[in-house]
Amino acid sequence: MRASAYNDRVANPEHVDVKVVDRRWWARSESTESSAEDTRERKPTVVEDLEQRLTESQERLQAVLIEHRRSAEEFEAARVRMRRDVAKEVERGRRTVLAELLDVVDNLDRAIAAARRSNMTDASETLLRGVELVHEQFLAKLHGFGVSRLEAVGQPFNPELHEAVSLVPVNAPEQDGLVVSVLKEGYTIGDELLRPASVAVGAHG
Repeated sequence: MRASAYNDRVANPEHVDVKVVDRRWWARSESTESSAEDTRERKPTVVEDLEQRLTESQERLQAVLIEHRRSAEEFEAARVRMRRDVAKEVERGRRTVLAELLDVVDNLDRAIAAARRSNMTDASETLLRGVELVHEQFLAKLHGFGVSRLEAVGQPFNPELHEAVSLVPVNAPEQDGLVVSVLKEGYTIGDELLRPASVAVGAHG
């Protein structure tokens, strides 16, 4: 069988598969380098797939991080804004309560003024002193909240601090435009006006 196959190959040399091996050292080197480059260039499909998945995962992670950072910044801004709004609302409510308490001080002022205009007895003087102590204590409590009474009498009329209720004729020219009397006291809270003073303004000539 083997002899027949050999005879066929000799008789028909065009059918013989000839494999030539170049044993020159530089040819072997070039062939090895070419094979290595081909191997590096042709990555297995699974590796390429994994690299693609890794790239996509990194892009998604980056997008999530950016979104998280943006959400955190928005939350912090909302928290600061809410805290500021709550503080303003609390301050507004506090000023409303303090302004209403000024009505109590007004009533004490009227009671003291009326008592001083009347004929005083020992008993009424004692009562008046008690009312004055309550009045002073009330003002001290208000002062603890930053409320102070405006000094208006003798001051030039200031529409930002005073509310002119009437004009009073005055003889002295230097009293023209000055506050000559206070009908209702004005108050400030800190550097801001809590309630303007209702005043009578002097008018000369």
